[in-house]
Amino acid sequence: MDAENVAARFRDKSILITGSTGFLGKMLVEKILRVQPEVRKIYLLVRAPDAAAAQERILKEIVGKGLFDVLREQHGEGFHSFIKEKLCPLAGDVMHENFGLGSSEILQLSQMVDIIVNGAATTNFMERYDVALATNTAGIMHLCQFAKQCDNLRMLLHVSTAYVAGEQAGLLLEKPFQFGEALRKSYHLDIEAELQLVDRMKSVHRMKYSGDNKLEKIAMKKVGIKRAKHFGWPNTYVLTKAMGEMLLQHLGRDLPVVIIRPSMITSTLNDPMPGWIEGTRTVDAIFVAYHNQTLPSFIADGNIIFDLIPGDMVINAMMVAINSHWNEQAQVIYHVTSAHQNPLPCSLIEISMYNYFHKNPRTTNDGKVIKNKEVLMFKKFSYFQAYMFLRYKVPLEMMHALLRGLYSKNYSKLNRVYNILMTLAKLYAPYVFFKGCFDDTNLRKLWKATVMDKNNASLFNFDPNCINWSSYLMDTHIPAAIKYANDSKVKAGNA
Repeated sequence: MDAENVAARFRDKSILITGSTGFLGKMLVEKILRVQPEVRKIYLLVRAPDAAAAQERILKEIVGKGLFDVLREQHGEGFHSFIKEKLCPLAGDVMHENFGLGSSEILQLSQMVDIIVNGAATTNFMERYDVALATNTAGIMHLCQFAKQCDNLRMLLHVSTAYVAGEQAGLLLEKPFQFGEALRKSYHLDIEAELQLVDRMKSVHRMKYSGDNKLEKIAMKKVGIKRAKHFGWPNTYVLTKAMGEMLLQHLGRDLPVVIIRPSMITSTLNDPMPGWIEGTRTVDAIFVAYHNQTLPSFIADGNIIFDLIPGDMVINAMMVAINSHWNEQAQVIYHVTSAHQNPLPCSLIEISMYNYFHKNPRTTNDGKVIKNKEVLMFKKFSYFQAYMFLRYKVPLEMMHALLRGLYSKNYSKLNRVYNILMTLAKLYAPYVFFKGCFDDTNLRKLWKATVMDKNNASLFNFDPNCINWSSYLMDTHIPAAIKYANDSKVKAGNA
């Protein structure tokens, strides 16, 4: 299997992609169009009230991005006609049966589709439980119902996350969940019961709070975290993604299914250009906060191995897996991860961050260098919590008690910042102190079977051994994260 065979797989095929406005989704759209311009049609399911609004979202949130600059240059003046011919917007949502499409539209789509790529998800760790369940879990039911109507379907690829493993330690295998399996021993996870629980709670809250959406939102977020911890997962996101996998294993057992589980996805390594990024992702929040000097202390253990994977490598693995398992009536799981083959210690991330900002310091308007203070790191969350309480919370409360009238607005602002930082630390602690290692046996076998010649060796590269972490962080990823954050700040200021 070489690069030409992988690209050829998508020739004259019709593909349905959900979640195409997301980070991975738009990268997949761009890559398919670039390596296989003879793809028949790519249907993009996007949330929108109608087809015109869906088309506008595609042009603005997907095609309009700098990610498409290489493709834009390749096609020149014919770029827009090429895009119009190949991309078809669908105003719908996986949360709804038949994706909310009309009966004639869903029938026509089912007769056309050869490949389904499900990337639709809400990735917020503290998402409302009802929203996370509707998208990450119930959405899989609607996906399978549609897939079984597709006579020509040869591949259903689902994007999950490696962190469905929760906080387990040791070697974590590329194996499926058993239906109803909880991470907490002796507990059974009844998905239907969870869906019913949410419906009951929403009815009760609406009666109790007289339709106050803000209070309902708070309640739904709290119950999500509570249920996740009850079953052994650290947050709502990974619980609902795990339930989605269970449903896909159960309902899609007669379908050709591949499940991709990436670790922490970062900016592109090479393709279509180095350092393309969108959003503040995982460790990027620390880089941005350090740049802005808004992070006096945080949690980290230099010996812990972080598992980062560039976004273009995830896309390459997805496309190669589609080709490799074409029309196989089986289910296979891939950990698209790096730590097992090319471990990245947290200490190297810290060193790279300090080195980057030492070489690229902030400056005042008159050119004077602004020195950044190093972040005080704690190896245990309890130590961090105690320090933050004594260093910031106690003085804050004392100031508030003494100067209540004069200080109330500032107190509210500073207290909110304190609470946000503590909440973020709690949410990220399971990943900062993660002691598991994702086995990637299937991924290594897939790479071994992918023979690339010298001319196109990087076209579908997903070998983590080729990543020089220090160089990638210093020269590509950190500057990309900072640029994105700065550009976003400018846009927000001009809005």
